[in-house]
Amino acid sequence: MIRSNFRSVLPFSLLGLLVLTVSLACRVPFQSVPVQVVATTIVPTPVMEVVQAPMPAVVTSEEEALKALYAQVNPSVVNITIYMTQDNQVLPAAQASGFVYDPDHHIVTNAHVVQGAEQMDVIFSDGTIRPAETVGEDLHSDLAVIQVQDVPAGVNPLPLGSMQNLVVGQSVVAIGNPFGFEGTLTRGIISGLGRTIPAQTTFSIPQAIQTDAAINPGNSGGPLLNLQGEVIGINDQIETTNGNGANSGVGFAIPVSIVQRVVPSLIQSGGYDWPWLGVRGSALDLGLIKAMNLPMEKGAYLWQVVTGGPADKAGLVGYSKTSDYDGRPVDVGGDVVTAIDGKTVESFDDLLVYVSLNCSPGQEVTLKIWRDGAYQDVKVTLEKRPAEAPQLP
Repeated sequence: MIRSNFRSVLPFSLLGLLVLTVSLACRVPFQSVPVQVVATTIVPTPVMEVVQAPMPAVVTSEEEALKALYAQVNPSVVNITIYMTQDNQVLPAAQASGFVYDPDHHIVTNAHVVQGAEQMDVIFSDGTIRPAETVGEDLHSDLAVIQVQDVPAGVNPLPLGSMQNLVVGQSVVAIGNPFGFEGTLTRGIISGLGRTIPAQTTFSIPQAIQTDAAINPGNSGGPLLNLQGEVIGINDQIETTNGNGANSGVGFAIPVSIVQRVVPSLIQSGGYDWPWLGVRGSALDLGLIKAMNLPMEKGAYLWQVVTGGPADKAGLVGYSKTSDYDGRPVDVGGDVVTAIDGKTVESFDDLLVYVSLNCSPGQEVTLKIWRDGAYQDVKVTLEKRPAEAPQLP
């Protein structure tokens, strides 16, 4: 290791040191030379100040679309406060959501929101409050229409979209009032299409939209929108296992196809008459196909035909006995529907959706069925759906 032994340095001129060295080397007598000492000013090196420019904002096209969508749509989404009598006082009982449907100040929401309401207040995004009255409700679709006398300036009806171009994975937005937090936007995707969910009756709602956009208590009745700001569904239900009714990532919306069919009737007459076929069934499965020796793999199996219903009157039949397939019991003997009015039926949901969205009470439809080893056509005259589905025997 090198260790420095220098503890001090005598101050002298560099020029004097040079002259001394030369004189000794040449053995020339040293002659004193006057040395001029020039004072040197040490100028400190300037420190450059580094100014960091702010990071540029990273804005995606989807972010811009969401901001524009919210600014456009949120004024038309409302908070609905329901009042009911409790302890001899009319008190707030629930909060939900809705949206302005038309220029006549009709507002669409869920039937379970307004059912039994004694008073309703509608609160707009600017804080304007208006009392509302129920115009019509339909428990089979869980849709209702209420109305206010006027709306704030700049509040416009929301346009309805279409089911035709919806695909799983498509981005969607829910706007509503979860837990009373007005004007909350959540985003997600369409997680599934063609779901069947329970109605407020013992019947079901077909063609429902499944989404992972956060839907919580208070979102009921609010719009599910595509990124163009079109309503494609009405937020209605959540699947939850945590016991408190909070979102677990599986929410369901009533499809716009049903909104388009039911809401005009609610406005016009206060209700909606659903067509009724009077059957219960399922899609085909391997057990049915093997046990009944079916020549097809897709269709609607009629497990039960309601006694006295339209299908029963037309001569359709449900299962007649229980057979065995690979050790499992299989109910066999029912008719298999493969088409309705010439439209292919691949599942029981296909049959349910066609009747629900394309037919009316009193309309005659033609079912192509498979029975006893052969195809045949059966004509059925649909009837008005009863308030509740008949109980199983």
